[in-house]
Amino acid sequence: MNKPLFALLAVLAASSGCGSDSQVYRNQPLVAKIENGMSQDQVQQIGGKPLAITDRTVEPGTCFDYKLVQAGHQQFYNVSFDGAGKVDHTSFMSCAEWSNAQQRAREPSHSVSSGGGY
Repeated sequence: MNKPLFALLAVLAASSGCGSDSQVYRNQPLVAKIENGMSQDQVQQIGGKPLAITDRTVEPGTCFDYKLVQAGHQQFYNVSFDGAGKVDHTSFMSCAEWSNAQQRAREPSHSVSSGGGY
């Protein structure tokens, strides 16, 4: 497995693995009903107008920021769309946080020496 993909998976596991977020918000329409392949219009019919709409910086596409509120808790939630405008990712973080996680996953690992040693 290549290192950038492994790093991205590790970031995703750490950020989306919070059982508390998924348990607290699992019945929210955005969490329960949004599926990969849905259009931006379908998402807005379910979740309403997002707080912000931004262009993705790592992969072509768009990202919607929402804020979920449940039992006194607030949590960012993003719905990310590919270049064709179809959902390809959702997570319990803002679009900026998701973009940063993707960028970090693409950076070359600094822990591997290229033979010169030090």
